Amino acid sequence: MAKSSANPYRCTECGWSTPRWVGRCGECQAWGSVAESAAPQARVTSSAPAQAAQLISQVPLDSARAIPTRIAELDRVLGTGLTPGSVVLLAGEPGVGKSTLLLELANRWARAGRRTLYVTAEESAAQVRLRAERTSAVADGLYLAAENDLGTVLGHIEQLSPDLLVLDSVQTVAVPGDSAAGGIAQVKEVTAALVRVAKLRSMPVILVGHVTKEGTVAGPRTLEHLVDVVLSFEGDRHSGFRMLRATKNRFGPADEVGCFELVETGIREVADASGLFTSQHSEPTPGTCLTIAMAGRRPLLTEVQALVAPSAAPVPRRVTHGVESARVAMILAVLQRRAGVKLHTREVYVATVGGVRVSDPATDLATAIAVASAALDRAFSLPVVALGEVGLSGELRRVPGVERRLAEAARLGFEVALVPAGGGTIRVPGLRVVEVGTVAAALQALQLRPRERPAADPDSHRPRLSVVEGG
Repeated sequence: MAKSSANPYRCTECGWSTPRWVGRCGECQAWGSVAESAAPQARVTSSAPAQAAQLISQVPLDSARAIPTRIAELDRVLGTGLTPGSVVLLAGEPGVGKSTLLLELANRWARAGRRTLYVTAEESAAQVRLRAERTSAVADGLYLAAENDLGTVLGHIEQLSPDLLVLDSVQTVAVPGDSAAGGIAQVKEVTAALVRVAKLRSMPVILVGHVTKEGTVAGPRTLEHLVDVVLSFEGDRHSGFRMLRATKNRFGPADEVGCFELVETGIREVADASGLFTSQHSEPTPGTCLTIAMAGRRPLLTEVQALVAPSAAPVPRRVTHGVESARVAMILAVLQRRAGVKLHTREVYVATVGGVRVSDPATDLATAIAVASAALDRAFSLPVVALGEVGLSGELRRVPGVERRLAEAARLGFEVALVPAGGGTIRVPGLRVVEVGTVAAALQALQLRPRERPAADPDSHRPRLSVVEGG
């Protein structure tokens, strides 16, 4: 008999197919994602709809208006609040504070007169009650259930008819069957069932999701497509500061960030987080520089620190914390090639203060200045805020939101700011704005250039820097 050419096994992550089962996908390299595809279904025929289509102008809006959660930072990330019938996936590392945040949300939701069901599949009801006593989150309208069976969870929903469902976590709830809880098929089926219930009852549902070692949501990639909102709760284990980011949001902005702080009595909001990412120095210290990073639409004052030390190893170490290692490697190459700062025989350590993770390209110039200051062991007496993206040729590129960043720097009392040239005159009252075109020009303005200038200096023919004073 001739062997069939069909590929019955397919990857649930990327759709790659193979004639036999393998443990690792040959396309996306995901482990355990290859499963036997279902048999082709029969041809579907048309049927009469239960409700006729409506004009978009006649669709009622009252049932889809968001309800504030009474947590301002959470409402900022969600848009205006929780939308009825929406499904929110909250992901984060173990111990980051996901359960504490959701317990506080359930407490405030219940105190507003709305019935709330908190289902825990990882702890007992007594353990959750103990945490609620510590954080003062005991409310009359808050119900607890310790269940890990999907059918029982749906039974609780039918019995209580809650206005909000919190499930901690989706990977620990299972459907009766052969596969264990947390598998790809189990997670997809549990999520799909809860999505159907949420849409049918116009009930917001919040699911807690585990993360992998890479920091992504554990489980199939389709899990993020099934839900309406994907939130990421981040923070350093040794710091109480936490940041809530929206990576997907069908009802609001997907780039907003909320700031929280874990305390002994629970979790509290941080309305102004600018002072959390800087350190106090009694005297000018080499290897530090300040910048204004954008967390969504919020400007945050961030301090970048660098340490440069001699190395006897053939390949010096490059260690980063809070900044992208690839961008730091590129900045080090630009400093050596375009600005004459010798780093090929030295170890370089770059970190942010407060454990914040920065991915804004506007922090490139501050990183370059901090590394050059540490390499030359020189400090500038006046605090400077540096903004700009560094290019491979050493040029500085404009970044979005410069006016908003500089206004935040002026509000915090800074007097000097370095920005890329070529974007027009910027005037901020009380702030002196220095426009520089290259990394070498920025270092020269701060007197951080090496005493021996490189033979081929791309800035030797450039005019002097233009200084613009505001107000």
